[in-house]
Amino acid sequence: MPAALVAAVILVLAVGALVDVIAVRAGRPAAAWRRHLADALATRPVDDVWMLVGAGVAAVVGVWLVVLALTPGLRHWLPLRSRADGPRLRAFLNRDGAADLLRDAAMRVPGVSRARIRVRRHRVKARADVRFRDLQQVRDDLTAVLDDESDRLALAHPPRIGVRVRRRTD
Repeated sequence: MPAALVAAVILVLAVGALVDVIAVRAGRPAAAWRRHLADALATRPVDDVWMLVGAGVAAVVGVWLVVLALTPGLRHWLPLRSRADGPRLRAFLNRDGAADLLRDAAMRVPGVSRARIRVRRHRVKARADVRFRDLQQVRDDLTAVLDDESDRLALAHPPRIGVRVRRRTD
């Protein structure tokens, strides 16, 4: 919501400036605010305090916008689906919490001695060490259990599940 408000304010200001530029191109005089700003910027020396402060603020805002553009948003959170008959709520599940729940479910599969789960936005990678039982049976059981647990998590976009199992003898 805050980003939408800032975008709306910037859009209104940009449209206002664009309308004024189009009016000047059509032969009309520039708006008073634009003439005043152009005169002030043309007559002030570059080493004026207000010019330096304005340049510093513009540089800081520019760097801040570049950093915001390059950093991810809520990537560490997975959105949950809302019920069709209930109110529209927005809920998220932490990826580490989802990985813990899936790991606990994987550890309940007979034959699995150790499980490592990595949850991404669109994919879950599960690696399991097997002490006994056939590897293919454990892989099938583990895939089924993780599918069921993934359905219980009620994620808005159910992830693909990839399972790797290996024999551990030590």
